[in-house]
Amino acid sequence: MRYKRQEILFVDGYNMIGAWPELTKLKKMDQLNQARDQLLFELSEYRKYRDLKIIVVFDAQFVPGITQIYDHYQVEVVFTQEGETADSYIEREVAQWISPLNRVVVATSDMAEQWLIFQKGAMRMSANELYMQLQFDKRQVRQTVKDHYSQLIRRRSPWKLDQLKLLDDLRFRLDDDKNE
Repeated sequence: MRYKRQEILFVDGYNMIGAWPELTKLKKMDQLNQARDQLLFELSEYRKYRDLKIIVVFDAQFVPGITQIYDHYQVEVVFTQEGETADSYIEREVAQWISPLNRVVVATSDMAEQWLIFQKGAMRMSANELYMQLQFDKRQVRQTVKDHYSQLIRRRSPWKLDQLKLLDDLRFRLDDDKNE
């Protein structure tokens, strides 16, 4: 039997919602469901790019009585039991995943949680670090697609390279303006 090295990322869901700009806006507009869904979507894209297992944990305090575990966007979602914090759930579960074959990372900005996780043998990442990593990966994917697209067009196009670059720059600026 051959074993595969695996990377597991535990995410304190409400910690990310409270730290990521777009999600914080949704939370302030009393759209917590949309903020959770957006977080799961973003993490799903990250999971695909990084090829890792992601477990997002939400405290039951905001959704009492919903204790459940399910997959959404190929991300494992956990709502803790009523009275159980995401921190305590993550602390308990991390120990089960730590092995020489696994790299376990916990994303939370709770410093006490970070130290407890680190003592158990997991790596730690702040909410801001995870957000910056996601943004970096998005730019990488966009650049890879752009490069590939440019190569395809250059082979068959009557356009000059500088004209294509100008068009691409305009298109990406329009996309960025639309997303803001």
